[in-house]
Amino acid sequence: MIRKYIESDFAEILSLFYHTVHEVNVRDYSPEQIAVWAPENPDQNRWRDSLSSKMTYVAEANSKVVGFGELETSGHIDRFYIHKNFIRQGVGSALYKTIENQAKSLSVERLFLEASITAKPFFASQGFNVIKEQFVQVRGVSMVNFLMEKNLK
Repeated sequence: MIRKYIESDFAEILSLFYHTVHEVNVRDYSPEQIAVWAPENPDQNRWRDSLSSKMTYVAEANSKVVGFGELETSGHIDRFYIHKNFIRQGVGSALYKTIENQAKSLSVERLFLEASITAKPFFASQGFNVIKEQFVQVRGVSMVNFLMEKNLK
């Protein structure tokens, strides 16, 4: 089931994010990169503000959060994470489709995001194209990601 974020999802989302980065993205990034990307003690106020200020959708299975994604009115997809046990089971595609449909209902003409090495193939399968490879600094550590976009017109 895909639904809108509610405050009671907060702890599960933080846990899902941390464990996804540390258990899935670890195959494409170094331990140092993983540690700064998903620290043990994230800024909870920043996370709460982000989740509540954006159009955040949650994938739920058996009353547990198994994925989430954030859409901004600009068409930017910010965070998009799926629980490691639900990858390649259609959860990401269903969550993405909900976000795309919401964007279309807002007359957004273009979706864009910064995909990790790990997420790049998934977004390519959803019709996104790589605009450029980027090297970004996260708490002083350099990491690669990919600016990707999809036209909805």
